[in-house]
Amino acid sequence: MTVVQTWLTDTRTSYDTVADSYADRLRDSIAQSPSLRMTLGLFASQVHGNGPVADVGCGTGHVTAHLNSLGLDAFGLDLSPGMIEVARRDHPGLRFAVGSMTALPLPDVSAAGVLSWWALIHVPDEEVPTAIAEFYRVLRPGAPVAIGFHVGDVARLKTQGYGGHAMRLYVHRRRPAQVSEWLREAGFTVNAEWVEELDSEVPQAVVYARRPA
Repeated sequence: MTVVQTWLTDTRTSYDTVADSYADRLRDSIAQSPSLRMTLGLFASQVHGNGPVADVGCGTGHVTAHLNSLGLDAFGLDLSPGMIEVARRDHPGLRFAVGSMTALPLPDVSAAGVLSWWALIHVPDEEVPTAIAEFYRVLRPGAPVAIGFHVGDVARLKTQGYGGHAMRLYVHRRRPAQVSEWLREAGFTVNAEWVEELDSEVPQAVVYARRPA
C-alpha cells in the first residue's frame, strides 16, 4: 500500500470508528463559540450568487448545517462513509456525499465557495498541493475558499479520541504563511490570515483566499 493509500485508509477508518461520538461532542460547538460563528460568517459573506458551496471534510455535518442557516446552498463531502451516514441522519434535509479532497467528485468551475474546516490537518505535506489544486479546479472565478487548521510546526500521531475510541492518523500543525504559500502556488489570491487563541498551547488559524476573477 502506498503512502497516499495509507493516510487515506487510516483517516477513513479512524473517523468511521468515532462518527457517533464525534457528532455528540461537536453538535453544539458553533453555538458555544462566538469566534467560530464570526469566522464562518466572514466566509459566508464572501460567497456571491446562488451556487453550491462545498464543505470539504464535513464530518457529521454541523458546519454544513450552519452554512445553510446563513443562507448558503451548502453541501458536505467527507472521506468517511460513517461520518456521512451520521450527517444524513442528523441533517436529513441537506446533501452529503462520500469523497476525497484529493479527487473531488465535482465538475470544474461548479462551486460558489469551498470550506475546508480542520480537515486538511490530516493530509500530509506532499499531498496538500493536490487538495488545494482540486479546490481551485472546482471553484468558479472569483469564488472564495477558507481553510481552518491548527498552528504549529509538528505532526502528532493521534491514537484515540472522541470518547476514547481507537484511532490512527496524523494531525499536522502548520504556519499560516505555509498554507498561504500553497494557495498562491495553486493560483489563488490570498485575502487574509486569521489567527486566534495565541496564548494557548495550539493556536487556531483560518486562511481566506479567492480564485481570481
